[in-house]
Amino acid sequence: MKLVLGSGSPRRRELLAHLGVVPADIRPPDIDEDPRRGELPRPYCVRLAREKAEAIPAAADEVVLSADTTVALGRRILGKPEDEKQAAEFLTALSGRRHRVITAVAVRRGAKVWERDVVTQVKMKSLSNEELNAYLQSGDWHGKAGGYGIQGMAGAFIPWIGGSFTAVVGLPLAETANLLQAAGFPLYKSAP
Repeated sequence: MKLVLGSGSPRRRELLAHLGVVPADIRPPDIDEDPRRGELPRPYCVRLAREKAEAIPAAADEVVLSADTTVALGRRILGKPEDEKQAAEFLTALSGRRHRVITAVAVRRGAKVWERDVVTQVKMKSLSNEELNAYLQSGDWHGKAGGYGIQGMAGAFIPWIGGSFTAVVGLPLAETANLLQAAGFPLYKSAP
């Protein structure tokens, strides 16, 4: 059985490696990631993970793993910033506040989909102009929900989380391992 990672995220590949899993193939899905009118962050994130898993063609011996990570400030969805200006807006809104990071995971084998979502509470310290500008100049905000990555320089801005660190990075390992096992993927088994 082969694992197909339905994500181009290098962070998700690195996290899978912690489980001893190297995807046989990487197939980022091409789907519309815009939130629907009135869609709340958690249902939005769950829908995207499932749609990504279902959009990826897979052979009978392949298990597809997809995920989506969303930063929620109240009912507002903070996706990946389009540019530095939007990254600055997101980080300014998050500065000094608690927010939620939602990561949904979907594992598909054939027509069956197993899914789970994890919500982690995150507190960001109040950012000074110097901190904000240094982070924006680093470019680390590119391609990251909410405009920051906890595993990089922005980790210094996060004094507290309540929940799963790996979910904030982009793939909750405990839940992902359970989903892969439920789908029959031979996790923790040595090759014959």
